[in-house]
Amino acid sequence: MTEEAGNFSQLEEEQPNDNYKVAAKKTVDEYKNLDAEDESLAKWKESLGLRSDVLPLEFPGDKRRVVVQKIQLLVDTEPEPISFDLTNETTIKELASKRHKVKEKSTYKLRITFKVQHEIITGLRYVQYIKKAGIAVDKIDDHLGSYAPSTKSKPFYEVELPESEAPSGFIARGNYSAVSKFIDDDKTTHLTLNWGVEITKR
Repeated sequence: MTEEAGNFSQLEEEQPNDNYKVAAKKTVDEYKNLDAEDESLAKWKESLGLRSDVLPLEFPGDKRRVVVQKIQLLVDTEPEPISFDLTNETTIKELASKRHKVKEKSTYKLRITFKVQHEIITGLRYVQYIKKAGIAVDKIDDHLGSYAPSTKSKPFYEVELPESEAPSGFIARGNYSAVSKFIDDDKTTHLTLNWGVEITKR
């Protein structure tokens, strides 16, 4: 692979070395009660998506702030997306051992569906490490954006990542494992997934 891939293991271990500090976060209720009489502040909160019709938690006592509900792998050679239902704990556990077939040189992308609860999430990123035969071959780091808690009028968010092309050739074919993480700007990891694909002959 490329020199960049060869340095991947080092990249994976590197820790951020900046002095950026995230401002203290407020819960939805704290924002709602913040100067409730101030009309201009009310408009500002509305612009953030802090509406009165915030959805209830996924289940009572659920402390998660980002609830990833589904990931779909959209491949141009397949009639239907390959879907991972992440609301099911059994499905999440089985992902690591399954390998979904993707034809070489096909174009693919990920579509992510998620819900936000409790507070505004800023700087959400999707980070993915990819290995073949235990050797690091690629890394993806895509910024998804910032999101207010989900509401009845906006019950979930859906984001599509940029398209990529599956590798081709005898050496490139085979099984690939991936570790995917959802991380926000205060470096909280909201979900870690282990999954993989098999690149097959076209």
